[in-house]
Amino acid sequence: MSEGLFIRLLGAVTAEFRRDGAPEAIDLGPARQRGVLAVLATAPSEPVPMDLLVAHIWGDDAPRNAEQSVYTYIAGLRRAFEPGRGRREPSRLLLNTSAGYVLRLEPDRVDAILLARWLDEAHRHQDAGDDRQALHRLDQALALWRGTALSGMHGPFADKERARLEQLRLAALERRAESLLRLDRHREIVDDLRHLTRQHPLRERTRELLMKALHRSGLPAEALEVYEEGRALLAERLGLSPGEGLRRCHEMVLRADSGSVSPPLAEPVVPHQLPRPLTGFVGRAREVVRLKERLAPWDKADPHPLVIITGPAGVGKSALAAQVADLAKERFPDGQLYVNCRGATPEVPALTTLDVLGRFLRGLGVAPGSVPADLDEAAAMWRSRLHGRRVLALLDDAADLAQIRPLLATPLGSALLVTSRETMAWGEDAFQLELGRMSHAESATMLARLAGAGRVSADAGQTARLVRLCEGLPLALRIAGARLAGHPEWSVAALAARLSDEQSRLHELSTGDLAVRSSLSAGFTALQTGSRPVDRLAARTLSLLGLLHVPEVTAEPVGALLGVSVREAERALERLADAHLLDRTVRGRYQLHDLVRLFAGELRPEGAREALVRALSYYAASARLANHVSDPHRLEHAAPVDAVPHEVTTAEEAAAWLYQEEAVLTAAARQALGSADPVVARLGIGLTFSLHRHQERSYRIMEMKELNTLVLTASERLGEPSDAAVAHGHISNALRLLGDTDGAVAHLMAELELTRGTGDGVDEMRTLGNLANAYNTNGRYEEALPWAERQLVLARSLGIRVGVRYALRGAAQALLGMGRPEQAFELLEEAYTGARQDGDRHNEGQALLLMGECHLALDDPGRALPRLLAAYDHLSASGYRFGILRCLLELARAHRLLGELDQAVLRVTEAVLSGGGLGNARWEGRLREEQDALRRAREERAHGRRGTPAAEARE
Repeated sequence: MSEGLFIRLLGAVTAEFRRDGAPEAIDLGPARQRGVLAVLATAPSEPVPMDLLVAHIWGDDAPRNAEQSVYTYIAGLRRAFEPGRGRREPSRLLLNTSAGYVLRLEPDRVDAILLARWLDEAHRHQDAGDDRQALHRLDQALALWRGTALSGMHGPFADKERARLEQLRLAALERRAESLLRLDRHREIVDDLRHLTRQHPLRERTRELLMKALHRSGLPAEALEVYEEGRALLAERLGLSPGEGLRRCHEMVLRADSGSVSPPLAEPVVPHQLPRPLTGFVGRAREVVRLKERLAPWDKADPHPLVIITGPAGVGKSALAAQVADLAKERFPDGQLYVNCRGATPEVPALTTLDVLGRFLRGLGVAPGSVPADLDEAAAMWRSRLHGRRVLALLDDAADLAQIRPLLATPLGSALLVTSRETMAWGEDAFQLELGRMSHAESATMLARLAGAGRVSADAGQTARLVRLCEGLPLALRIAGARLAGHPEWSVAALAARLSDEQSRLHELSTGDLAVRSSLSAGFTALQTGSRPVDRLAARTLSLLGLLHVPEVTAEPVGALLGVSVREAERALERLADAHLLDRTVRGRYQLHDLVRLFAGELRPEGAREALVRALSYYAASARLANHVSDPHRLEHAAPVDAVPHEVTTAEEAAAWLYQEEAVLTAAARQALGSADPVVARLGIGLTFSLHRHQERSYRIMEMKELNTLVLTASERLGEPSDAAVAHGHISNALRLLGDTDGAVAHLMAELELTRGTGDGVDEMRTLGNLANAYNTNGRYEEALPWAERQLVLARSLGIRVGVRYALRGAAQALLGMGRPEQAFELLEEAYTGARQDGDRHNEGQALLLMGECHLALDDPGRALPRLLAAYDHLSASGYRFGILRCLLELARAHRLLGELDQAVLRVTEAVLSGGGLGNARWEGRLREEQDALRRAREERAHGRRGTPAAEARE
């Protein structure tokens, strides 16, 4: 953690070091760089992923180079915070972990977090009746404010966080006023509350406190004026009446002023229509707390007027709503209403808005013949009947926002609790909770409740398997539990086996009138028969997505799948997400859950083959372009594809896209290679070949081996020996990196035989070099050298410069391993010069790495270090993990030999954190050797210090 660093967000975003009581300001750079710091500072010591940083800073308007900009901002912040840090020394304050960027800082070193902590303490003091201590903490908290929070910042995060912090400030000012009122210091706050009311004229709590302060100060007429002003503003701007707190305060002032008591009101009808909550309700503890706090706030404030629970079919929205409504009903003494809006009931029309209003009005005592037939009149009567009352209305399974919109102007004090499959956007007054799948523990508990705890706990592994197959969907779990209960002879394993068959899973998940398929079908049919074109396009999108077996999609491949523009595809995907038939994962990415995917796969749309070919062509063309742009010096094996690819223009953009899409591209290749359709299978072959360099760089070795084994099968089926040759070479590369030299050589010999059969000298040249590399990687240098020399002769005769460089490196590595570093260095100088001339940064980096190793072999770590640092730069830029590992270990060795043990420790630690020896037995051994050597060196240094106090003092 950084000592003395303090970050301020409650005003302009600033940072300072505090040394000896004197703050030293830090230049944080441009606005977006300060914005990145603000995001990290709100969650110190917690990782923030890159996609979240981009979404927070730019939102939907992120430029194509947004991630590169974030890298730049992170580098700028590191320079600002650690100006003395060496160029290659890792940052100790701003870390890059696999989960995201981490600001290593104690929470109390950020003013916004300190504010929240002090406000919580003040709340506890107030609850305990200690208003003096509460005032002390509130004053401290409010003193942190230096102006508008995140001043000068723009973007989704800044806007949302600024609003949140402003609400904290207003709540703190109101709580301060409450404590002062209880301490009979009302005169001190009249002016402050007047000012606050002018700034926030619609904030009823502030107005109520001002009325109380004026009343206690002997100014009842002014208190009544404050009320009347608020009533008029609420009516004019919001069409609302004052809430219960303000009304009670008004009545108190009137009674005190007249000395009279208000006449009693007629006793209204008090409905109790809530459905009984499930007796076996399980889990959802966090969601229950969040929802209950909105409907029954702990500080007795008015409930949230509109609380919405959205989520996919079968996720348990209705059960959760009934549970929360039952827990909160005591806060609504004037009644609880309920209606099933039938928004997604199969083959049953949804209720009209007038139907819903009519049921509610009759529930509140309006005679059936007196319910208005006009929608606006009925809505007005609804508001009048709720005026001055505290009523909870549960609207279950609302079709959409349009169905319930006329009910939403509910007077404060009453609340609507709505469930819907549709996402509903309704301004500031709405609190919306998107209900996700149940956790594993909750799912297992539900099964135990339904089928018996002993039966479910008897085989924890099979229970976990059954939970996974039900995807944490309460409807599916209820059906599974009911089927187990109805078949006592079945074990949990037996039902799990039945559900494992994807062809029959949806059929198995049905019992009585409960069925996952019909629940999903209702949502799909509503889109398919919708009146808007986007609904019908969304329905077709879902049916076509069932064809594509990838983990997630973006608008580009979906546009290709549909044969429409990217903009139209985005609209269709958003519509599916709003209907909860598709999940948004991160910005611009969408995912089908397995049960929805199985349902979509049953739909069999017209034009399915053509749509699949278009989508796979997009993936193949995009991967081919990204592969070429990321490393234009490599030979391209994938055939050209007639499709518009994802556009990348720089190696950094290409590498970033391949990393982001690798799971999708791998899945698409796997699907295509398994197809009997020759057009589809050839797309899978091309896609696999385009992924090879990325898989090598990122060390996705098992995927490389699996896909290219599938290519072998497909190429034999298609009669394509040249594709089989390439696949053999790629499989050998995977085996080489896994340490299986003999297996790698066997595949290379098969490749060599096939390439000689085609008469392609280029392919033969490449195979010769790969044979040298296979032997070199695993320390069999004498066997490697002849193959490298043969490649060099052939590459020179063919005039293939990149082949020459590769052969020179292969021969040099063999010579170095054989104890001839001077000869190796001569070859490397030629390889390095050629790479520099051609702009081949990858081969340049590899040559520099080997040159550094030559210097180390010649006992010259001082000359090795700059070569190794430059190599690390080159190989890190390309993301070549195996080369990075070698660089880190050689850097650690060089630093150790130079006596720079702290730097050596950092390099070894970095190697361990980045994947250790990457599963290669030889390099796992090298890592352990370096760790042992470093440990011995540190022990020797420590022993030397104990023996020489003077030297220790100098240290």
